[in-house]
Amino acid sequence: MYGWRSRIGIIVPSSNTTMESEFWTYAPEEVSVHTSRLPLRRVTEKELVDMANEAEKCAKLLSDAKVDVIVYGCTTGSLIKRKGYDKEIEARINEATGIPAISTARAVVDALNEKEVKKIAVATPYTDEINQKEKDFLTENGFEVSEIKGLGIEDNIEIGKQPASIAYSLGKEVIRAHPEAEALFISCTNFRTFGIITALSRDVGRPVISSNQASLWCALKECGVPWELVREI
Repeated sequence: MYGWRSRIGIIVPSSNTTMESEFWTYAPEEVSVHTSRLPLRRVTEKELVDMANEAEKCAKLLSDAKVDVIVYGCTTGSLIKRKGYDKEIEARINEATGIPAISTARAVVDALNEKEVKKIAVATPYTDEINQKEKDFLTENGFEVSEIKGLGIEDNIEIGKQPASIAYSLGKEVIRAHPEAEALFISCTNFRTFGIITALSRDVGRPVISSNQASLWCALKECGVPWELVREI
């Protein structure tokens, strides 16, 4: 059976074309990734909230594969109702399956706290409306957001089409405009970031955290698999 070291289950929006590939490409040897999908085409508040209503159903399907952890793989989808919504979704999944659950929003908070940073700059592919929801969530969790800048994209398929170089350029622009920021967060599980994080961090001289990076880190930590086994991202 694949995944004798650990099996990670992820729940992603139906239009997400990035998270699975980044997890599979960079996960350590014999850590397998198993996916279930929830309907979402556009990154709007309504679709994000509606999507979460089916979380337990998808989680139960993943539990049939005896996964060790279930990741709710949508950043804004796990913070759209602001502080506490991330943990509410985790609790619902855990109650439905008995399996530890991680929401991407909570993983990001944990990763930023692990770096011991408070002042952050944020780069996203989102619209201003969604960016404001994310800023509210991060502020309520104790972070000072120097700036949050997005690409203004609502169609999630279009987000997935953006090359990693776009995330690199946007992230570099945002962090350089705010030298007081202690770290950069690149948001969205459908925004390609693996492959540029290490280079970007070196170029700007500060930690860089992305949604998928934080989600994978948190999942491996839950499974007891060392992060050092992940390919350089």
